[in-house]
Amino acid sequence: MSEYLLPDDIVALATRVVEENRAAGRRIAVAESCTGGLVSAALTEIAGSSDVFERGFVTYSNDAKRADLGVPGDIIDTFGAVSIACVYAMAQGALERSKADAAVAISGIAGPGGGTDSKPVGTVVFARAVRGQDKPEAESRQFTDNGRSAIRRDATLCALELLLPQAADQPTG
Repeated sequence: MSEYLLPDDIVALATRVVEENRAAGRRIAVAESCTGGLVSAALTEIAGSSDVFERGFVTYSNDAKRADLGVPGDIIDTFGAVSIACVYAMAQGALERSKADAAVAISGIAGPGGGTDSKPVGTVVFARAVRGQDKPEAESRQFTDNGRSAIRRDATLCALELLLPQAADQPTG
């Protein structure tokens, strides 16, 4: 039995995120929807995470995305909550509402319902925003529909990977 609440692979990656961001002198924030706080839970599973983890926003509803992160209603109305435009606004909102240097946002369709032909179950979108950078990083991924828990697990691992510092994180100018 592990000493951790979460699976070992998630804990190992969260440990890397904490250690590498600490070494880089970076604070991080997350804005979560379909992961429902799993990324925040993974980070806080690590002793000393308060050195780098500034805050997490769990904005499961569209109203919460608007109220807590400032996502414009027209973005949600036009593109939907599971869209590159929405997660980028979520990531920007997390940066604006925190003292973090970098933020990652996640929104998706974990199922078993809620999927459409254009956005089937397993569609998850991610965005990464770094303070001082104008260029957004965002991507859409299609995780195999092996059930709700597997999709949320895969999305958590992907979000943690996006929280690792990268050479491109240095402010330009």
